[in-house]
This record gives sequence, structure tokens and C-alpha cells, in this order.
Amino acid sequence: MKNKLLAAAVLTAMLAVVASLLDGAHVLPLPASILAILRWLAILLIAAYAALRRSLTTWIFVGLLAGAEFGHDWPSVAVNLQLLGTIFLRLIKVIIAPLLFAVLVVGIAGHSDLKKVGRLGIKSLIYFEVVSTIAMLIGYAAIHISRAGEGVHLPSSVTAQTLNVSPHTATQLITDIFPENIAKSVAEGQVLQIVVFSVLFAMALILVPDSKRRPMLAFAESLSETMFKFTNLVMYAAPLGVFGAVAYTVGHLGLGVLLPLLKLLATMYIALAFFIICVLLPIVMGARIPLKRFIDIVAEPVTLGFATASSEATLPRAIEHLELFGVPRQIVAFVLPTGYSFNMDGASLYQSLALFFVVQAAGLHLSIGQQIMMILTLLISSKGTAGVARASLLIVFGVATSFHLPMEPLFLLFAIDQLMDMGRTAVTVLGNCVACVVIARWEGEFPATDAG
Repeated sequence: MKNKLLAAAVLTAMLAVVASLLDGAHVLPLPASILAILRWLAILLIAAYAALRRSLTTWIFVGLLAGAEFGHDWPSVAVNLQLLGTIFLRLIKVIIAPLLFAVLVVGIAGHSDLKKVGRLGIKSLIYFEVVSTIAMLIGYAAIHISRAGEGVHLPSSVTAQTLNVSPHTATQLITDIFPENIAKSVAEGQVLQIVVFSVLFAMALILVPDSKRRPMLAFAESLSETMFKFTNLVMYAAPLGVFGAVAYTVGHLGLGVLLPLLKLLATMYIALAFFIICVLLPIVMGARIPLKRFIDIVAEPVTLGFATASSEATLPRAIEHLELFGVPRQIVAFVLPTGYSFNMDGASLYQSLALFFVVQAAGLHLSIGQQIMMILTLLISSKGTAGVARASLLIVFGVATSFHLPMEPLFLLFAIDQLMDMGRTAVTVLGNCVACVVIARWEGEFPATDAG
């Protein structure tokens, strides 16, 4: 039944597209009402398919299509639907501060045995920071080359409000990193201040006796899990939020606002491919890792990560496969879980790309200092984010909020987030598998084998 509905939806959508093209070319003029009925019929069939499939991603896609069509057909009504997007945005914002605090405390204090493993911990963290920073810079370069965000033209009232934000001096930029009141930082959405507080809190937690550290660590772990469940609950409202936001945006600006999304998606996948070929592949070759065997070993975890959009789901199989490849268990057990907190290569690339997509869509021209501060905020706040679907989007939301960027482009990101999440998760899994083998080789604990 599901396949039949999907086939009917695809055929109806194709018929609507062909009819619209023929009408636009004046080859077969049709009444506007007939074209609208065909488009709504296709959307209803996709909604019926989503109801049977019970997939949130499909429902978000339905929300996107319905919102675009509603905004196109009834723009005067659609401009009043911004309320739906605003409510959803508030629910997203309330997640960010407790989630960041919890995952950073767990990610740092939970690995307090770094002092015991010493050299392995230092080498791992150096590798993670270098590679994830390179990934973030590639994302930054890719979006500046493609300029995908420039095709989004926001209402003048939105950009005017954003442009009123006064530029910061270098002294202010540095001073604003440090919180003076954590409650004030949370209330104002100052993500970097929340991150700094969380990192210092986690470092202090490492220094207290184990008997005192464990209860707080358990609380942070429980809070982290709870906030991810909270996120899942809020995400059930995503189709409605996307519907309202897209209907409002299309009602204001027309259907052309959606075209940059395809350019953004292509930009990200090209950037991910560049990262694999120009960063990960040279690392593998430089470490003399047998390439063909390594590809065979990581193929299943990477594919699973692409399909599920969750790097955590790949952890058991990745550990098993890497041990079969010859990486010692103690290195896999330390490097791989730590990498899923500190070495999110695909997520880092996506975050910088998505954030500067929003900047371009807002028509902002930022100073080098402001751009560096944005990248620094992303670099720090992304540490500790577990490999859970849409965690990266929450980070982008938080950073965009702290820099007073408009929210409209972020709703457009929601529309294609699943397609982007699949690619960034697969690259994150691949990057962490590479890290395990490279660090094992670095430690002299990987069998000497000719690369091939």
C-alpha cells in the first residue's frame, strides 16, 4: 500500500510539474485552479504515504511542500502563519543551554581518565582538533565560493533589524567570551559564554574526589539524555513549524526562495567529498594504512551512519570491525567514543557552512574578527555533542541566536536537514575510524602492513 501511494504521489507530482511547464511556455494553457488542484493532490498523497510510513522526515517534507503551496496560493493568509514558526523556534531555543552544559560536562569530565592514559589522550585530542578545524574551514570556504545563501532575499524589516547590531571591537569580542552571570548568559542566548562556563565546570569536576564527582556526572548524563528526549518531543512539532515558516516566507518572497536549498545541498556534498579526498585520504596514505582493506572494514559502519543519520548507531559495529582490522581494543575503546564527542568532522563542516549560509541570506557583511569569533564559537560549542540526529542543527541555532542572526533561513535548513544529516554523519563515522587507525599507528600498536 505504501509503495502504491508513493508511486501515485510521484506520478501526480510529475504531472503537476509537466502541466506547469507547458502552461508557462504557453504550449498548453490551463486554468490556475487545475494546476493548484494537481499540486495539492500530490501533497495529499505524500501526506498519506507519510502517515503509513510514520516517518518524521517525510512529514517535515510534507510541511515544506504544503507551506510552499499555501504561501503561493494564499499569500495574504500565509503571512499570518509566522506564529507557528515562532512557537517552534522558542521550543528549540529553550533546549540549547541545558543540552550544551550537559554534553560538555559529560564529554570532558566523563573522560577524566585522560590523565591516566596521558600520551594517548594528548595525541587523540591534538588529532581531533586539527582535523575537525580543517573540516570547519572547508565548510566556511565552500559556502563563500558557492554563495548559496545570497539567493535568499529576506524582507527588509528582518535584515534592517539585524544590521542594527553594533560591531564589536577586538577587546569586546574577547571580553564577551567570558560570562559574568550564567543565568544572564542563558537568558540572552550567549552560547560561547555557556560553553566557557561548562568547560570550566567540567575541568573543576575532574579535580574533585571521585566520590563527589560521580553524582554530578550522573546528573549531567541524565540531563543530557533527558534533553535529547526533549528534543525528540519538540521535533514532533517540526512539520507544523516548517509549514508555518515556509508559508510565511513564500507568501512574502515567492517560491524562488526555495531554489538556494538545492545549491546549498550540492555545496555541502561537494565539500564533504573534497574533505574525504584531500584530507582523510592523504592521512590514510601518510600513515601507510592498507587502503583497500580499510575501505572494506569501514564500508558497513559508514553506510549505516548514512542510512540512520546517527553516528551512535554505528558504534558497536565500528568497534568490532576496527578490532578485526588490527587496532588494539584499548585504543578503539578510548579513541572511538571520545572521537564521537570531539572529532565530529562532518558535523563541523556542516555547521560552518550552515551558519554562513544564514549570514549570506541576511545580507550581512561581517568583519574578519566577527567571522573568526563565529568559527571559534562553533569550534568550542560543537565539542561534546553526541552523534544524535539534528544535534548539529541545534548548535547552529544557538550560535545564530547569540550573534542576533535572523531565523527565517534556519527554517529553510530544517527542510533539507535529513538529507544533509545523512552525509555529515557518514563523514563523521569515517573520520573517527581513520582517527582510530592513525593513532594506533602513531602509538606503534598497529601491525606493519604495506598500504594498498
